[in-house]
Amino acid sequence: MHKVAKALITVALLALFGGAAWLAFDRTAPATLPPALTGRPAQAVDLTGLIALDVEPYFKDPRVIEALATKGFRVSVARIGSREMAARALPGQAPDFFFPSGVVAANQIADAAGKAGIPTTAYSPFYTPMVIASWRPVAQVLAANGLARESQPGVWALDFGQLVAGMLARKRWNQLRDAQAYNVNKSILVSTTDVRRSNSAAMYLALVTHAMNGGEVVADRATARSVAQKASELFKRQGYQENYVNGNFDDYVSIGMGKTPLAFIYENQMVSFALARKGIAADMVLMYPQPTLFNKVVFVAARDKAKALGEALASDATLLRLAAEHGFRIGDTGTFMQVARGAGLAVEERLTQVVDPPTFDLMSEMIDVVAAEMSR
Repeated sequence: MHKVAKALITVALLALFGGAAWLAFDRTAPATLPPALTGRPAQAVDLTGLIALDVEPYFKDPRVIEALATKGFRVSVARIGSREMAARALPGQAPDFFFPSGVVAANQIADAAGKAGIPTTAYSPFYTPMVIASWRPVAQVLAANGLARESQPGVWALDFGQLVAGMLARKRWNQLRDAQAYNVNKSILVSTTDVRRSNSAAMYLALVTHAMNGGEVVADRATARSVAQKASELFKRQGYQENYVNGNFDDYVSIGMGKTPLAFIYENQMVSFALARKGIAADMVLMYPQPTLFNKVVFVAARDKAKALGEALASDATLLRLAAEHGFRIGDTGTFMQVARGAGLAVEERLTQVVDPPTFDLMSEMIDVVAAEMSR
């Protein structure tokens, strides 16, 4: 009888402690919910891509990674130069997608992929205008000479045609009227990256040749070669140029007006800078060339499974909002302006004086001409 009683007591105690342990585990263990309740698809799509430096911070943003995961994408990216991507469009070696900076690079990729028998589909989810980062004293000197005007506090419109004419005439800053604010004996030049390697410098070449061609987009090979030959001096006279997109902007920010009075950049670089630092220095200004160019960041799907990602980047409200928070413009101008104002940065809300770059073939021709001149 005693043995039976002991056995019953042991069973009761085990049940009691087992129940307590189960309750404790149940309260601390993470819940595993079915996909329908998490909002995520049952199976993620794994994608690999080659991306430009411009969008690398976007893809590294934990909020973007989470938003993509919610839509069923697990994305792995590697950064290379936009101009280098076309060489990777090879059968059996191409990634699922490319995300270069600029239409020229995107067209190069599509052309190379077509020759390799790889069908592609392009999406343009966001863009940024080309601008010139400058300084208030410099802007005031340009304004005194009829080259610029302040359209709103901190935002300036720049007569790019007149500026190009002055640069080609080898004008110096101390030759301008009322140059006391920036009275230096150096040539008036816009700082760029290396046109042989960088998309932003190619955009500068497109804008300079537009001005040299009487305000018309270069449309034939003979004109392309002629104006590129003349434009090459505006690159050669700069001296050393960085070959990556942030090169001249880094000099603008860290070294200042003495080295970089005028820096040709993507607007999103300044917006991102302001967002990271909650504002900019009091004497920093943005100048919008009249006219300017839009630089589209183009998503090129090289496999069918990547098309859904391109569509999501171009249409999903969360992903577009996050693109704006990385300084890019999207279809919703109000969202972009809200982000810029929140960063304490004055920007032009609506840009109307915008031109297109020349065709892919003519841009390549002009870049080759300038590259040849720079290597002489």
